[in-house]
Amino acid sequence: SEIILKLFFLMLIKGILFIMKDILILYYSKNDSTKKMARAIGRGVESVSNVSSVIRTVKSKHYCDSDDLLVTKEDLKSCSGMIIGSPTHFGNMAAPLKEFFDGTSEEWLNGTLENKIGGVFTSTSSMHGGQETTLLSMMLPLFHHGMVIAGVPYSERNLSSTKSGGTPYGPSHV
Repeated sequence: SEIILKLFFLMLIKGILFIMKDILILYYSKNDSTKKMARAIGRGVESVSNVSSVIRTVKSKHYCDSDDLLVTKEDLKSCSGMIIGSPTHFGNMAAPLKEFFDGTSEEWLNGTLENKIGGVFTSTSSMHGGQETTLLSMMLPLFHHGMVIAGVPYSERNLSSTKSGGTPYGPSHV
C-alpha cells in the first residue's frame, strides 16, 4: 500500500515536472460558448513563459471551414498536456467529443497521453445544468489514457463566490 502510494506520487511529480511546451486545448462547441472558453483558457496558458496553446476542435455536423483546425492524432502525440471542453448535454459531454475519444484506442494502446497533464472545462445554459457530472465524465477517457488530472484548487477564492459557474473539477460557465 505504501509502495503504491509512493509510485503514484512519483508519477504525479514526473507529470508535473515534464517540460511543458504545447498545451492542446481540444473542444466542441455548437453555439460558441465553449469555443470562447477555449480561447480564454488559451490566453491563460500563453501567459506562462515558454508554454504555448494549440487550439483544436473535433469533427461535427456543425463544423465549418472558418472554425479552428480539426484535431489530429499527431496533435495528441506532440502535446505536453491537454485540456478538453464541451457543452453540457444532459450532464454529459457532447457526442462529437466523445466520438473523437472513442476513436483513440491506438493512442491508448501506445500510451500516447500517459503522464501528461489533463484538464476539463464546460459551459451550460443553466446554473444546475449538470456541469460537475459533465466535467467528471470528460475525465474518464483522460484517466484511461493515463493522464494526470489537474482541477481548480479551493485556494482559488472565486470558487466560493461565483454566480456563473466554476467547480474544483474544472472551469465551467453558464
